Amino acid sequence: MTCAIVILNWNGRGLLQHFLPSVVAHTTEAQVYVVDNASTDDSVAFLVENFPTVSVIQNSANLGYAGGYNSALQYISADVYCLLNSDVRVTEGWLRPILPLFENPEVAVVQPKIKDEKCPAYFEYAGAAGGYIDKYGFPYCRGRVFDTIEEDKGQYNSPSPCSIFWASGACFFVRAEVFRELGGFDEDFFAHQEEIDLCWRVHHKGKQVLCCPESEVYHVGGATLTAANPRKTYLNFRNSLFMLLKNLPDERLYSTLFVRMVLDGVAGVRFLLQGKPRLLWAVVKAHFGFYGSFFKFKKKRPTTFFADYYQTKSVVWRHFVANK
Repeated sequence: MTCAIVILNWNGRGLLQHFLPSVVAHTTEAQVYVVDNASTDDSVAFLVENFPTVSVIQNSANLGYAGGYNSALQYISADVYCLLNSDVRVTEGWLRPILPLFENPEVAVVQPKIKDEKCPAYFEYAGAAGGYIDKYGFPYCRGRVFDTIEEDKGQYNSPSPCSIFWASGACFFVRAEVFRELGGFDEDFFAHQEEIDLCWRVHHKGKQVLCCPESEVYHVGGATLTAANPRKTYLNFRNSLFMLLKNLPDERLYSTLFVRMVLDGVAGVRFLLQGKPRLLWAVVKAHFGFYGSFFKFKKKRPTTFFADYYQTKSVVWRHFVANK
């Protein structure tokens, strides 16, 4: 079972300098690649000079997360791709529990346990111990619901591996054959939630998505766009609507989209009351972006659907109203 570790970089020389040594030191079972998304800093020169064992692929433009990986992975031959953020520190033996899982042909995607580099006892926002979505497409994780993040006390160590709905793009292992069959990430997302969309399409095919808590990595998070960045808010809200339009079963499509859009409105008002008018405007723009691409995304709907996509009907209600 061959594996390629593929790190996407855009003007991230400092991150590469800090985190790449751990990847090189603890990755003897795989070739390491860095895909440069047309950086304007000296990332490529730094890599060539300091990491001769790392293969560098240069994209001609900043293609975002989705396009950057789709373009580069055409040139990488492996059975399994590990798509790894440039702000992730890996640990000794991190690959050992994960790669054997792909010996089961039904397994398509795996993530390790993802913890916070800045607060190592806690889970990290982007993935924690594996992700789910509620009926209305709001993502949450084992170990993280909205901005509430749990300390890792081993509460998600069993079962191992554990079936999840989506794996984090911060450290995303995917069977290369499945990735190619599904056409890779949806490049119209550009960045944010494209990994959830891909996992949903994996489920449509009847394949498995797993978390392997025996493997741990540490993620900084927000190194490219912080949580308070309106661009990130825009992409998250718009792309969540795109994902629902593409993947919801026919009988649930319009009613679920309507409720979700009402909840987005509530979120926008909450941003305003918090003194964050730029985030409110980002939500408004996200909806107009969704309207403009509605029919384009509707054409992407599959012929068969994974209907049991949620375990919790409304994580918004349970968290903010029921205080659970």
